[in-house]
Amino acid sequence: MHEEIIEKLRKENELLRQTHTEADLYYAKMKELEIYQAQLVKLLTEIEEKSQKVIVLFEGRDAAGKGSLIGSISQYLNPKHCRSVALGKPTDEERSQWYFQKYIKHFPRGGELVLFDRSWYNRAMVEPVFGFCTQNEYELFLDTVTNFEDSFTKHGTRLIKIYLSVSKEIQNERFEKRRTDPLRQWKLSEIDMQAQAMWNEFTQKKRIMLERTHTPESPWHIIRSNDKHKARIEAMKLILRELDFQVEDSTVDLKADENILVSVEAEILG
Repeated sequence: MHEEIIEKLRKENELLRQTHTEADLYYAKMKELEIYQAQLVKLLTEIEEKSQKVIVLFEGRDAAGKGSLIGSISQYLNPKHCRSVALGKPTDEERSQWYFQKYIKHFPRGGELVLFDRSWYNRAMVEPVFGFCTQNEYELFLDTVTNFEDSFTKHGTRLIKIYLSVSKEIQNERFEKRRTDPLRQWKLSEIDMQAQAMWNEFTQKKRIMLERTHTPESPWHIIRSNDKHKARIEAMKLILRELDFQVEDSTVDLKADENILVSVEAEILG
């Protein structure tokens, strides 16, 4: 009896220790995140004052962490000068229009940052894999998208293209959480259910997209997102660097983590 009580207390203490450690780790991550979120607040003020127009688009497989990353970036930003855009299925009217038209109407005005949760690059991966566009529409997109981007960047809109790269194993773990967690079930869609089975098809389309649309004027930035926290930090540092933000605090390091931010070539080969 005495031994059973001791064992019970041991288990309770171990659980308490683990919980305390997890809470400490979570708090430490949030504090680290806030350092870069504070710099983004200053950056947005600079964008507003200089009347800059900035687009950051986020692509990647389902469950790569796009939505939560955008939420972390925009968490403390003034909604008058920062918007997130996540477009649904095209309407009949939009299907009859020039493909890029529905995206253009969401572009930033002067002094605004717009974050696209998926973008016109739907036509490079999701649409051809699931048959939502024709082969001719797919090829036309690949032939014209970089010219489209050149046209608006040359007129003063800054563009940062981020691809979040998640492994098949981690994607499956995140899907499983969506299936079993009532708070996450709304995230699970029919397309999600097929994503694992069509992994190779997405990989092929991703490779073609990166090969055809990664240019010196409009490059892709690949961020490994198996670790969501590290991906969030790396994305924030990347945005600050790309927009030439001068950090006044010498303790804030914007140097890239090469284990998280990798080259397009590495992503294609991987």
